[in-house]
Amino acid sequence: MSESAPGIFDPVSASVAVPRVPASSLSSAPCAPVQFTPSDIVHRDIVAWNGVKADEVKVMRRERYEVRSNAACHLLIMLEHAERDDGETVVDGLPRSTLRKLTGRLNFVPRGHYFYGWQKPRVLSRVTCFYIDPRGPLLDPELRFAETDFKPRLYFEDRDLWMIASKLKAQSGDTSPGNRQYAETLGILLAHELLRLNNGRAEERAFVRGGLAAWQKTRVADYLEERLGENVLLSSLAEVAGLSPFHFSRAFKQSFGVPPHRYLTTRRIEHAKTLLASREPSVTQIGMAVGFRETSSFTTAFRKHTGMTPTDYRRSAD
Repeated sequence: MSESAPGIFDPVSASVAVPRVPASSLSSAPCAPVQFTPSDIVHRDIVAWNGVKADEVKVMRRERYEVRSNAACHLLIMLEHAERDDGETVVDGLPRSTLRKLTGRLNFVPRGHYFYGWQKPRVLSRVTCFYIDPRGPLLDPELRFAETDFKPRLYFEDRDLWMIASKLKAQSGDTSPGNRQYAETLGILLAHELLRLNNGRAEERAFVRGGLAAWQKTRVADYLEERLGENVLLSSLAEVAGLSPFHFSRAFKQSFGVPPHRYLTTRRIEHAKTLLASREPSVTQIGMAVGFRETSSFTTAFRKHTGMTPTDYRRSAD
């Protein structure tokens, strides 16, 4: 039996149909985060990239709470640790669910679909909500992602989608250079996986058979070499090559043998080794010159590539 707090409309127990945002208003409706009631029952960390946001949510108390959403973006919920003693979840277009053991499952709520639930948690839940812009600027128009009529899904399992979502979540706490490129690539892959899931088959992905053309490879390499100290976006690299971000990522890896973010990190370390051959500037200044905001992140990356700290490498070069 559903419970409702006084004065709060509960679409689960109500006899009316769950509302849906009209298609004509979706372009202007905000992509608001999922609403929790009471709001102080959760701690949240939200990180935004180009076309996608990750919202890490931790429930702080084992007491009844409600959750609802109805936005103009797609919502993917990854339930990393979640179990309830009682509760219900509903998305318009699907039967309500009273499933109690939720860990390791996913929810997908297409834009404009009302999502509502209440629960008495058995454990302090940890979930990550991904807000995906249907018209994300990095998505290839040929995908017709914005025009796709996605089907909602409750408490399902999908290994590939979970893996990509987990990798994207992991980038939210990483401020190292190249991270934004990697996160943007994962965001694109997330969209492709959602299409694959919606189609009920492996999505047909365009494949750039020959990698980058010689002129593209030279232009991209020169562009990166001139910006070793900057935060280079995947979208900018794709524009230099005249490709969509998704096609560019595949072609780049085929041509250079590694993804763009890894290639950029390697070039930064190689340039740092050249700078460390002299006594000036300082290690901190060199780290900043090759795009590392913090000395600790520079040291970690340098050791990972060379097996030595920057200071030790400078000493060995004397």
